[in-house]
Amino acid sequence: MGGTRAWPELLVLLGSAWLWVGSAQPTPPGPTRPAGPQLRFRLAGYPRKHNEGRVEVFYNDEWGTVCDDDFTLGNAHVLCRHLGFVAATGWAHSAKYGKGVGRIWLDNVNCAGNEKDIRDCKHRGWGNSDCSHEEDAGVVCKDERIPGFKDSNVIETEQSHVEEVRLRPVVSGGRRQQLPVTEGIVEVRYRDSWAQICDQGWDSHNSRVVCGMMGFPAEKKVNRNFYKRLRRAARTRGHSPRLGSRLASKSQPKQKRREDVGPKKRLFTERQQLNYRLHSVSCTGTEVHLSMCSFEFYRGNSSAACGSGMPAVVSCVPGPLFSTGSAHKKKQRQQQQQQGQPRIRLKGGARVGEGRVEVLRSSEWGTVCDDRWNLQSASVVCRELGFGSAKEALTGARMGQGTGPIHLNEVQCRGTEKSLWNCPFRNITQEDCKHTEDAAVRCNVPYMGYENLIRLAGGRTEFEGRVEVKRGSKWGTVCSDGWTTKEAMVACRQLGLGYSLHAVTETWYWDASNVTEMVMSGVKCAGHEMSLSHCQHHGASLSCRNTGTRFAAGVICSETASDLLLHAPLVQETAYIEDRPLHMLYCAAEENCLASSARLANWPYGHRRLLRFSSQIHNRGRADFRPKAGRHSWVWHECHRHYHSMDIFTHYDILTPNGTKVAEGHKASFCLEDTECEEDVAKRYECANFGEQGITVGCWDLYRHDIDCQWIDITDVKPGNYILQVVINPNFEVAESDFTNNAMKCNCKYDGHRIWVHSCHIGDALSEEANKRFEQYPGQLNNQIS
Repeated sequence: MGGTRAWPELLVLLGSAWLWVGSAQPTPPGPTRPAGPQLRFRLAGYPRKHNEGRVEVFYNDEWGTVCDDDFTLGNAHVLCRHLGFVAATGWAHSAKYGKGVGRIWLDNVNCAGNEKDIRDCKHRGWGNSDCSHEEDAGVVCKDERIPGFKDSNVIETEQSHVEEVRLRPVVSGGRRQQLPVTEGIVEVRYRDSWAQICDQGWDSHNSRVVCGMMGFPAEKKVNRNFYKRLRRAARTRGHSPRLGSRLASKSQPKQKRREDVGPKKRLFTERQQLNYRLHSVSCTGTEVHLSMCSFEFYRGNSSAACGSGMPAVVSCVPGPLFSTGSAHKKKQRQQQQQQGQPRIRLKGGARVGEGRVEVLRSSEWGTVCDDRWNLQSASVVCRELGFGSAKEALTGARMGQGTGPIHLNEVQCRGTEKSLWNCPFRNITQEDCKHTEDAAVRCNVPYMGYENLIRLAGGRTEFEGRVEVKRGSKWGTVCSDGWTTKEAMVACRQLGLGYSLHAVTETWYWDASNVTEMVMSGVKCAGHEMSLSHCQHHGASLSCRNTGTRFAAGVICSETASDLLLHAPLVQETAYIEDRPLHMLYCAAEENCLASSARLANWPYGHRRLLRFSSQIHNRGRADFRPKAGRHSWVWHECHRHYHSMDIFTHYDILTPNGTKVAEGHKASFCLEDTECEEDVAKRYECANFGEQGITVGCWDLYRHDIDCQWIDITDVKPGNYILQVVINPNFEVAESDFTNNAMKCNCKYDGHRIWVHSCHIGDALSEEANKRFEQYPGQLNNQIS
């Protein structure tokens, strides 16, 4: 055929569906161990967390298990290093994580624990075992990765013979297929081509599973008679439907190029025999992948198979983010208004459809503990939020640690529930869980093709470079005017490269591309968009101060990012008023830490009234928080005798209930360091002696109430009811995984002599209803704060 494909193929790549990794530290062949194929290892089984499971080894093109005879902690150490963890903390016998299948590759393994490869340990020989799978060994690895080792902290679906599935459209409203594809024929990968599934016995449960894989929360009924008519029409022309191909080449007779079916729909066809691969598919509807359903393969020549049937066709209902029709979007908006605020959300993820699971209970958002967290429960979350089934159920706070309460533990969904709240769960007790065990998900999302409209050029790695976007058929650069962390976040998301580490506005050192024309300017993003084209930007009339390629926008992306948040209770506990004499405020005035009216004061006589409080800033993300500027550009302040690594690290404001600012302060980061850390976390940053500045993951930086500029100048504030607001990293100078938790708010009443500060909370910690009550705070009638 001379035609090209009309639309991108929708692939769900299961890849190697379990957790598998290459040998962590391969050693050169020596006299003790002959050269052989590189081994691969994975953790499998259930129930388990990401750092434990049944050990499986890929040897001689086949996965197999390890017998628990004579198993020791030394064996577990070697195997955990193969899996990318630094060490083992324990091991399990008697198929604790379930019985494996296939060969038992190793038996009577005896490692000292310091070997670099399992082949350096003594054992009975590959495949020589007297065990059954009831003796499969498991390991529990220390939850710390070998630096640079590919992250595999996931629990995924177990593999079957069906690994790739796609949905190919048959009809279209025009030459260009609109994404996402919500209806089409289900095909499975078979011998480097694609095969169909016989629809005899096909039901809505099967459709639900396929739609979930494709990123859609629900299925809808297909007009099967319509497809039968299409097939009959195609047969009368002497050929079977081509499933989603371009119009045939012009060299063919015109009547064989297309068949009109209805006023707007065309059937794309070519001479091709249907090739059935599967039949008798039977799903319960709770599976996250077709491979987990029961089915049978056609053997031998399948051209005559499925005599009275036809290829299985599925139609899916897209979630709100991916709905295209205005009527459909309006209907979904009405449903959301009726249901009120959602009681579940994802936080901290770099990509659409991934993040830490948070639930709303008693007007307060909290997290879910990862005990017994699995793909069924994760899928209920994903579908409730308008995505497909779960691709991965993540444990161990892999999307960063949450804050506030942990609402749910041991969630056990069947997979049919409409909401996570309909699933059985246990209420949390103090001893059960910590935020290091916060559960997260990665959901299947529809293929939109956004990554094909952006690329990076000139970088040293795939994670950095000058941004080039495709507008129409032309590739070009993006103007860097106004290019900030928010725009870079969207670019990294569109590229599928995680979080934005830096937004780069001069890219002359990445000048390795022959693309010189600018095609996009005036880009202004909110930060949540899926593509740069969804952000505000200039249309056809571009406008840019510096049009040269050296000023084109660039990014440095990262798979991990920091996440700062303020410890709200400490602000409430430490707030007080001080009348500080002016003669003690010269340095503070030099650093603009006083209200503008201070310039008119009768220095050095008189005083300023200051609202003082301590702030403790935690890094709950997955990467250290480092100042944007390197040490070479830090500014020395002689008066206070310290370096500033960030001009403005926090904003302090006093607002009226309607949001009007009546007083403000700011804090330069004169010292970003690890004041204290959680257990087992070592301090890395210290300001003394011009040391490196930053906040390590799991540590916090304490700004005490009694240091200069740790205040708001309220000298000019009249008595009344106000909101105290503290915002960290207000200018988005440093990338974080979540900017929505950077603000903290408190109610306060000031009577002209004393101040009461209470109800302090992170800005997004409460329900919409509770936030409204907070903002309508009527003030205190006495000094008893309820």
